[in-house]
Amino acid sequence: MTEPRTDALPTDATRAEPLRIDAARVQRRTMTVLVISQVIGTVGVGVAPSIGVLVAGAVTDSEAWAGLARTASTLGAALVGLPLGTLAARRGRRVALSTGWWTAAVGGALLVPAAQWSLVVPLFIGLLLIGVGSAVSLQARFAATDLAEPRHRARSLALLVWVGTLGSVLGPNLGVPGEVVSRATGLTVFAGAFLITAVCLAIAGTVAFAFMRPDPLITLGRIAGTPTVTGGARPGRFEQIIAELRTNRPARYALVAVLTAQIIMVSVMTMTPVHIVHQGGSVTIVGITISLHIVGMYGFSPVVGIIADRCGHRLTIAAGIGVFLASLLAGALVPDDMTWIVASLILLGLGWSFVNVGGSALFSAVVSDETRASSQGGVDALANLLGATAAFAAGPLLAVSSFTTLNVVAIVFLVPLAVMTARRRLAT
Repeated sequence: MTEPRTDALPTDATRAEPLRIDAARVQRRTMTVLVISQVIGTVGVGVAPSIGVLVAGAVTDSEAWAGLARTASTLGAALVGLPLGTLAARRGRRVALSTGWWTAAVGGALLVPAAQWSLVVPLFIGLLLIGVGSAVSLQARFAATDLAEPRHRARSLALLVWVGTLGSVLGPNLGVPGEVVSRATGLTVFAGAFLITAVCLAIAGTVAFAFMRPDPLITLGRIAGTPTVTGGARPGRFEQIIAELRTNRPARYALVAVLTAQIIMVSVMTMTPVHIVHQGGSVTIVGITISLHIVGMYGFSPVVGIIADRCGHRLTIAAGIGVFLASLLAGALVPDDMTWIVASLILLGLGWSFVNVGGSALFSAVVSDETRASSQGGVDALANLLGATAAFAAGPLLAVSSFTTLNVVAIVFLVPLAVMTARRRLAT
C-alpha cells in the first residue's frame, strides 16, 4: 500500500519532531470545496450577462446607460482582481474567496430592490459588485494549483474552469425559478431571480469559509518554508510584481498568453452576434452560436489541462495559437457564410481554452511564492480590463469597417504571442 504523500515542514519551536502535512489530502479537500463553491457561486455570477442585461435596459430606459450598466460587472471583476489577490497574500485563500463571494452576494441583494422598483443607483452598484464574483471564480482556478502536484497542476486548474460552465448555463435561466419565488413572495420575476442569486453567492462564500481548512496557500508556504501569507504585512505590492516580471521570463510569456487570449476572444465574440443579425440571422441562431462558443471555451478544458500536463505549457499554447488562427481566417475569408461563422466561433472558444489554460498553468508554476497570490490577482485584473477595452473598441471598428477587418486585426494581435512561442521553441 502506497504511503500518503507528506511534506516535512521546518521544525516547530514548540515540538521536538518536525511538523508534517499530508499535502495530497489537503489538496483533495481543497478541490472538493472549490468545486462546490464554484458551481454554486457561478450560478449567481451567470445572471449578470443575461437577466442583468435585460433589467439594465428596462430600468435605465436608455441604450447608452444600459450599455454602461452591462459593462459594470466586467469592470467590477477588473477592479478587484489585484486587491483580491493581495487579500489572499495577507490572509490566505479561504478569507479571500469567501470575502469575494459574500461581496458579490451583497451585489445580488442590491439588485432585488433595483429590479423591483426600477432603481438606477442600486442597479449599477449591484452589477458592479456581482462582478467581484467573476474575479473570485478566476482566483479559484489558481487556488486549485497551490498544492497540486506539478504533473497535475494544469488538470486541476482546468477542472475549475470546466465546472464554471455550469454557472454560464444555469445563471441565465434563473428567470424560471424566479417565477416560483415571485409567486411566493410577491416580487417581480427579475427581483426573484436576483434573490436566488444573492442566496447562491452567500452559500458559496459560507462553504469556502467553513470548509477550506487548512488553507491551501498557507499550507504551501509552510511546506516550502517561504512566506506565501504574511498576515498584516503588505506582500506582493504592485512594485514587487513588476520587479518580478522584469526578471521572470516564463512569467512574462505566460502573462502575454493569457492577455492575448482574452483580447482576441472577447473582441470577436462580442461582435459576432451583431454581425449575424446584420447578415439576417435570427435570435435563435445567435443563441445557438454563443452556446456552442461557450462549449468550445469550457467544455474541453479538462482535456486541455491533461494535454498541458503531459505535453507542456508551450506546446499547449502553440496549439491554441493554431486554433485561433483557423478561427480568425474563417471569419475573415467567409464572413457571409453562417455555417463558417458558427464554426469560427467554436474554434475561437477552443483556442481561448488552450492558450488560457496553458498560460495560466504556466504562470502558476513559475511565479515566486512571495508574490504568488497578488501576481495571480493582477493577471486576472489586467485580463478583465483589457477584455472590456477590447469589447468596447470592437464595436466602432465593426461599425466603420467589416467583420473581416475585425478578424484581421485580431490576427495582428496574435502575432507577438506567436513570435514569443517560436523563439522559446528555438531556444529549447
